[in-house]
Parts: sequence; structure tokens; C-alpha cells
Amino acid sequence: MPELSSISWAVVIACAVMIGFSKTGIPGAGILVAPLMAMVMPAKESTGFVLPMLAVADIMAIIYWRRHVGWANLLRLLPWTMVGVIVGYLIMGKITNEQLMPIIGVIVLALITVTWWRNRKPDQKNVPTYWWFAGGTGILAGSTSMMANAAGPVMIIYLLAMKAEKKEFVGTAAWFFWILNLTKMPFSSKLGLISQQSLTTNLTMIPCLILGGLLGIYLVHRIPQGPFNALVKILAVLAAVILCVKHWL
Repeated sequence: MPELSSISWAVVIACAVMIGFSKTGIPGAGILVAPLMAMVMPAKESTGFVLPMLAVADIMAIIYWRRHVGWANLLRLLPWTMVGVIVGYLIMGKITNEQLMPIIGVIVLALITVTWWRNRKPDQKNVPTYWWFAGGTGILAGSTSMMANAAGPVMIIYLLAMKAEKKEFVGTAAWFFWILNLTKMPFSSKLGLISQQSLTTNLTMIPCLILGGLLGIYLVHRIPQGPFNALVKILAVLAAVILCVKHWL
């Protein structure tokens, strides 16, 4: 793990709060974490550094939303997601940090575009719910999560297609990401992306994760989600574009 400047530490702390906030409150906040972290440390290392924090924040979400889980939808998706993790792992072993930065940027831009398209047609009924839809969604979620910790919008599309109500939506997503993030840890460790030093730093971020989680619980029923999500997506687009062009600057 590289030495971080004061500004980089501020970004890491902000991302930790954002992770906790997105897990218990506003899921859209999480889309900004991947590009921001890849801007303050090497792209591949940033995915491994964030992973344990995601798993800790997932536990908070599971505890808070523990009574609201759509197990049938979850179990339909998980086997395919594991395939996607392996695909992402194989790709991660063959690319450099310089190659991964624009890949993360493109993934984030693509997922934001899909989310925007889906939000424009909230009443659309022809989203497929057959086994091949779960298969494709699971593989995409697993691979994008392994490479960029950016599977949130993919899961949103899947749960919308499954017509999950709000509480089941959040609870199912919490369990899905906890299982997914635990599954990714051995792969990230084998790639050398998780170290004793990074885990020690992760421990110092736990108060920030808890703060973000409590803030998310407090605000989930109080903040207008539409304007907030719009701001997060604008910032995420900006960060993703910077990642796409950073190696040319």
C-alpha cells in the first residue's frame, strides 16, 4: 500500500463514510467510491483496500434490514455471480494499474447509463426475468465487482426486474453484497491486493464506516433521494471521465 498524502487521506475517510452511508441509507452513494479511490492510489490496490470496508459495512446493513430478504431472488443470482468473480479474477491477473483505471471509468459510466435508462422507463414491463437474465446479470455483477467494486447498479436492475418492494430490495442487496465481498477476499489476497498493512489501515476506518452507517439510517427516510442521487451520479461521471483520460494527462 503506497504512502498517502493529506488530501488522499481525506478522500479515503470520505469514501469510508460514503460506504457506510450507501449500505444502510442511499445505495446510489456507493457508485462514487470506486473512481475516487482509484484516483488516490493504484487502481488494482484500491479495489483490495476497499473490499474489507465493504464487508464490514455489509454487516451493519444485514443487521438493520435482517427481516427483509428475498431468498429466492438471492439464491437464483448467486451461482452465476461466483462465475463472474472468477472471470474478473482472471482479467485482474493479466492487466496493469494503467489499464485498469480507464476500465473502472468505463464500467462506472456504463452502469450509470444503464441506471439512467432504467429510471427513464420505471413502468417498463418487458425486462426479462428468465434464468438467462439471472445468469447474465450475475456474471456481470461478479466480474464488475471483482474488478471495480462497482456492481451496485447491476443489482439495482436485477431487483427492479424481480419487482422487490423497498425493504426487501435493501435487505436482499445487503446479503448479496456481504456474500459476494467475502467470496472475493481470497481472490484479492491471492492477487496481492490485500495485505496486513492495508487491513490495519482498514481497522482505523471502522469509526468512519459506523458514522456513515448511522447517518444513512437517520437520513434514509428524511432526505429527498432523487436530488441526492442526481448529485452523486454527476460527481461519479466526473470522476469516471477523469479516470478514463488520466493516463493521457
